[in-house]
Amino acid sequence: MKIYNTLTRQKEEFVPMTPGEVKIYACGPTVYNYIHIGNARPICVFDVLRRYLEYRGMKVIYVQNFTDIDDKIINKANEEGSDYLTVSERFINEYKTDSKGLNVREATIHPLATQNIDEIIQIISDLIDKGYAYPTSNGDVYFRTLKDKGYGKLSHQPLEDLQAGARIATGEIKEGAMDFALWKGAKPGEPSWVSPWGSGRPGWHIECSAMVRRYLGKTIDIHCGGQDLIFPHHENEIAQSECCNGVQFANYWMHNGYINVDNRKMSKSLGNFFTVRDVAEKTGYEPIRYLMVASHYRTPINYSVEVIEQCKAALERLYNCRENLEFVKEHAVPGEKEGEHEIIKKFEKHRDHFIDAMEDDLNTADAVSALFDLARDINSNINSNTSPSKELCAFALDLFNELADVLGLLYTKKEDSLDDEIEKLIEKRTEARKNKDWATADKIRDELKSRHVVLEDTPQGIKWKIEK
Repeated sequence: MKIYNTLTRQKEEFVPMTPGEVKIYACGPTVYNYIHIGNARPICVFDVLRRYLEYRGMKVIYVQNFTDIDDKIINKANEEGSDYLTVSERFINEYKTDSKGLNVREATIHPLATQNIDEIIQIISDLIDKGYAYPTSNGDVYFRTLKDKGYGKLSHQPLEDLQAGARIATGEIKEGAMDFALWKGAKPGEPSWVSPWGSGRPGWHIECSAMVRRYLGKTIDIHCGGQDLIFPHHENEIAQSECCNGVQFANYWMHNGYINVDNRKMSKSLGNFFTVRDVAEKTGYEPIRYLMVASHYRTPINYSVEVIEQCKAALERLYNCRENLEFVKEHAVPGEKEGEHEIIKKFEKHRDHFIDAMEDDLNTADAVSALFDLARDINSNINSNTSPSKELCAFALDLFNELADVLGLLYTKKEDSLDDEIEKLIEKRTEARKNKDWATADKIRDELKSRHVVLEDTPQGIKWKIEK
């Protein structure tokens, strides 16, 4: 498998540190509100990465954190008259609801920043001892950015350019404008923890360095997140971790592209800011997931009502293929028939194309195309065939579900069901057709259609669906 490594700006052969095992850290949300559709992209994309590696037989240790202490969380708590724990716990639960709706598998470990204060304090202490960090008179602790000669290697920005744009904000007491906070001295009314430098709380960047080291080790295989995290968050993570531990922090860095809304950057000020919950209440969750995986993860994508409707239509085609295949399989008879071995070989080529796409820097766009190509061949070779064998149907169905599952698609359960009266009408129509009573059969068909039940006569029997 080849992965585009943000650190080197090129595709590289992916070689895990331990054969057969992959350690992945994905930056999770700051839990002060519902996740928005921009958050949904890394959540879905890197869930597919994990699924694919497991599909290929790897053991994946997947860590995704929750930032549960932060200025935004404190501000939200003050607005509500509650506390940071109430806010963070509520929105962790809301995240889990949305994550489940998006069919994202739970991380191996979902650590919280506040569960790792001791580890955070230890790393900061080590950085101070090594001269890479310094405490100030107001209880803050800062990282000496200029002392780290490799700083800027992930974002590929020259140190001079970074220095030119740096400023010291009001209230900050630090040696250099580029120095960033590892620890923030306690302020009145804010939650705090005891440290060697006085009571306070961790800075944003340090929590990930602490959680990576505690749960995965000093060096990991893959670190991933949104493109917006490259600088300063991930740049600062590298600086802290490598200066403290003396070894490379992550061997591969993967970053997904941005999401625009109606071809404009998503922002509350533009009125085009949508949470996953907002969209899911109107369209369901699965079209959102489809949108996130139908394009290559590094390319920007555009969200609009029209685009999400196209996603719904695409999913409908896949669902129709599978439902038709399930129906044909149910009525098929055992015993492989002449020519079916060649059909199976043709189907297997779609699996090969799927794997080739995923091996090429997780190209889910081409993988989705492979799934549609398989659906097309299933429709032409089975669903329109009068008598395929049960074995052929079973092979096709297993393969179709296998590839869809790697992408995390086709997981919405069908809720349609018929009441007894309608089932009796369908039976009555079937009997009328046997007796060649076409007038009665047509009358029943029209009556069912008025109740939004659409019938289809197939060689295997009558199929029905509810039109809404």
